[in-house]
Formats: sequence, C-alpha cells, structure tokens
Amino acid sequence: MNDSGHVLVIGAAGVDIKAKSSDALQWEQSNPGIVRHSIGGVARNVGENLARLDVKTILLSAVGDDVLGKRVRRATRAGGVSVRHVRVVPGERTGSYVSIFKPDGTLWVAIHDFDIMSYVDRNYLLNHAELFETARLVFIDSNLNDEALDTVFELAEQYGVKVAADPTAPVLAGKLCSRLDRLYFLTANAAETTQLCGLQNPAKDRDTAIEAARQLVSLGVSIAVVTLGESGAAYADSSGGGYIRAVRTQVIDPTGAGDAFTGAVIFGLLNDVGVDEAMRLGTTAASLTLLSKDTVLPNLSQELLYDNLTV
Repeated sequence: MNDSGHVLVIGAAGVDIKAKSSDALQWEQSNPGIVRHSIGGVARNVGENLARLDVKTILLSAVGDDVLGKRVRRATRAGGVSVRHVRVVPGERTGSYVSIFKPDGTLWVAIHDFDIMSYVDRNYLLNHAELFETARLVFIDSNLNDEALDTVFELAEQYGVKVAADPTAPVLAGKLCSRLDRLYFLTANAAETTQLCGLQNPAKDRDTAIEAARQLVSLGVSIAVVTLGESGAAYADSSGGGYIRAVRTQVIDPTGAGDAFTGAVIFGLLNDVGVDEAMRLGTTAASLTLLSKDTVLPNLSQELLYDNLTV
C-alpha cells in the first residue's frame, strides 16, 4: 500500500443532535432529558479519527453555506482533516443526524437528513481526480448515490487505489451489494449484514457474526468486519477469521464509537499490522470513545491508543 500519500475520505459531514431521556420514554409527548450537539457524518468522523492518529486525511463532501456548514468545516479542520475541497452549496442546508437515546444509553430512534450529498456528484469527483492518484486509500460511506459510487470505484481502479467502506445504515447498505468484490475493507454492524449478505437473520452472536464476515469475503471483500456492539466484533479475510471481545466500560455516549473503531482498524492496516492487531486497535479506540460525550475523542492519539491497548 502506498505509504507516502493521504487517505481520501468521501461521504457525509454534518451535525449530530443527540438527546438522552432522563426517564422511560413516553410516546407522543415531551420527555425531559439532555440534548447535545456535535459535529458528525460517518465519513467525516472516520476521517477525523485517522487525522488524530497522524494519518494525512482529505475530505470530499458537501455542506450548505449556512452557519452549520461553517461550523462543520471549522471543527473538521481543527481536527486535522483537510476541508479545502469540501463543496459549499449556496442555499442548501447542511446535513444533520438526530438521535434519541433511552436512559440506559441505547439508541431508540434516529433520523438522518443528508440530501445535500447529491452534490457530491460525478463532475465534482472527476474534478478532484488528482486526489485519487496520490491517495494511500479511499474511504467511503453509503450516503453517496449510485452515480457517485460508480465514479469513486472508476477513479480508484484507474489509479490503483484500494477502497474501504462503511454501509452507514441498514437502509443504505444495499448500495454496496453489487460492489462488494471491489472493496478492500468493509465494516458493518449486525443489522447491515442482512442487506449485504442476504442472510435471513442478522448476525447476533459470535458464530453468526463470523459466518456473516466469511460470507462477505466469499462475495469479494478482502477484509470484512461485523460489529456486535458490546458483544464484540467478528472478522474474516482469505486466510480465515476470528472474533474479539469488546472492552467492558461505562457508556457516556455511544455515538461515534463505531467510526472510531473503523478509523483505528484502517490506521492499523495502513501501517501493515496484521488484521488481529488492527482489530485490537479498533476495539480500544471504540472503548475510549464510549467514555466521551464527543462524537470523536478530542485527545485521541497513537500514544493514548497504545497505552490503553488491553484487549
């Protein structure tokens, strides 16, 4: 893998609005609780995690010319990610993700609004072809439309760059089905595997998660990971598969933990560590992020990651 360039991250960048109820949620009425705002978007989050681990990272995305768009670009730049090429669209609203959590911290429901991602189109990507040419790796999320996905793979193959992906959500995961054999690395949660693997039941434990990861490899993915939240994660490649337990820790906010996991695994793979070791890095990064109210851990670093590498 080219070790002299950058990671090109393509996908959503927006604002997360996270609400946690103080008591059992009551339907069709106002519930007391705590509401927090942070910068989010799967691709953006993964990019910031990589940047905080000292990986040069460039973001391709779209935001509105509104206050939130300015905030997203400013915070992402402060996190170490280049936002020079992010498209600012006049008159459009910046993407957002609203999540509501139960008192125990588990997700109850979420709504995402990333219609602005339609502006990450073929012409925009072709106009940034030189960023593919010099990239170490391309990472995408499934907020991209089919035309954009086709263009990403076209450019990546033209310049011999590997592509990693996150399905983002079950409703979006199906976009990757016909492209699995073009992916170097894929991380999906249990619910997303039903859209990717065609399994009748989602992965729910160690054995079914390993089975799903192996099935993804049989469909063409080079390295596949299936996450099970607090139950750990399974992984597979052409040489076999395995499983790693999650680190038991207090959960302050689960938002962003999966993106931290993905970013740290990619960091490991970029540095030519084995898949087993990369999974340890990912699991550690996720556990650290669970302890933070921020979507991306502000003090994440290589030193912090290795100092806490306990699994």
